Amino acid sequence: MKFDLQRFYQACNPSKTLVFGNAEDAQYYIDFASVRGGKTIAELGRTIARLSPDEPTCQLFTGHIGCGKSTELLRLKADLEAQGFEAIYFESSQDLEMADVDICDILLAIARQVSETLEEQGIVLSAPYCRKLLVEAGMTLHLGMNWGEIAGLGEAIARLTTHAKESPKVRAQLRQYLEPRTSRILDAINNEILLPGTEQLKARGKQGLVAIVDNLDRVDNRTLASGRSQPEYLFVDRGEQLRKLKCHLVYTIPLSLMFSHDCEALKSRLGAGVAPKVLPMVPVRLKTGEDCREGMDLLREAIVVRAFPEVPSSERLELVGELFERPESLDRLCRISGGHIRNLLGLVYRCLQQEDPPFAAEAVETAIQERRDDLILALSTSDWQRLREVAQTKNIRGEARDQLLLRSMFVFEYRDARAGRWFDINPMLAETKALLDDPSTIPAV
Repeated sequence: MKFDLQRFYQACNPSKTLVFGNAEDAQYYIDFASVRGGKTIAELGRTIARLSPDEPTCQLFTGHIGCGKSTELLRLKADLEAQGFEAIYFESSQDLEMADVDICDILLAIARQVSETLEEQGIVLSAPYCRKLLVEAGMTLHLGMNWGEIAGLGEAIARLTTHAKESPKVRAQLRQYLEPRTSRILDAINNEILLPGTEQLKARGKQGLVAIVDNLDRVDNRTLASGRSQPEYLFVDRGEQLRKLKCHLVYTIPLSLMFSHDCEALKSRLGAGVAPKVLPMVPVRLKTGEDCREGMDLLREAIVVRAFPEVPSSERLELVGELFERPESLDRLCRISGGHIRNLLGLVYRCLQQEDPPFAAEAVETAIQERRDDLILALSTSDWQRLREVAQTKNIRGEARDQLLLRSMFVFEYRDARAGRWFDINPMLAETKALLDDPSTIPAV
């Protein structure tokens, strides 16, 4: 057993996504399915590989930002590849300006990623309409799209999308050109990229093509000129078009849509009648208030494994003392994180910035206090009052204010076999005097 400080520091980086197909990352992976109320990723994979391998499916996936969705989707990619599928995972935020997204932006991002993947495997598609469209769009934007200088379809799309992401003016011009042609663009992506690409993949022994589109849950919640929010416009109003792509699709969507009046319309138009899969928090307590022992054990292990990945799972919790002067300090971090994986890693990361393990209790409390102070700054008097109600009822409503509390991670969602879906306030806030004491002590903001 050897402790590597720098490796531990890198493994605890809260911005790091574990790539399940990478052997080094895979050793840090902890499966929380047993305490999250269902085998969400296994169900997504089963729908594709077992139930409908030859007929395209469109599945929706959501949860709090930072709760581990990307890691789970990369596990889905690895699982599907092991079953013979060509699974293309990409972070849409790399191609899109998340504060300003339209339907054609998403379609082009998917077309780019699929085209580049196929071209890397030596699959060349003629795609005459797509090429003509890209040349004309390039002329409209004065980009000079010369096919003699472009390696392939993926690179051509990348040139357009890169310019569009960097400039609001270019985005507006590109949309003005593309929007009237949306139906033809969809047909072209299907008939010139996805269907022939899938056919050639199957000729090479693959089972099919899957596009896993991550980070669409991060699109800005701004209100458009129509009065609709950007997520409602994209995933509800234009959901049927996103579903028409002829390959297996997995989209991440904003959690707030689950509590919108349009939730049923979302399910019908984009989900083909199937509700989105939700990845809830890892429970640190049960709805009744007692500790969730299994959830706590898995969270402890998620930290210890990043320090000692070679140690067998059955022996990891015996090494807590190597990382914390008092084992209770790790329990404290797990509880105060509320089972939010990125928050937990962020707290350990902050401890590392202060001192080497084993961490003193003072370093742990400093990390917690700093995080709590940051959260409190954003809360208004009415927010405090609503949080007190959520703490008592373990429930939220579909109102805009409650959606904001979820999006801001002031309220977390949990699920278990006995209690079903329930909600609780971020434990960071539950410790705050303004919430726990008489309402007259709530600070005026």
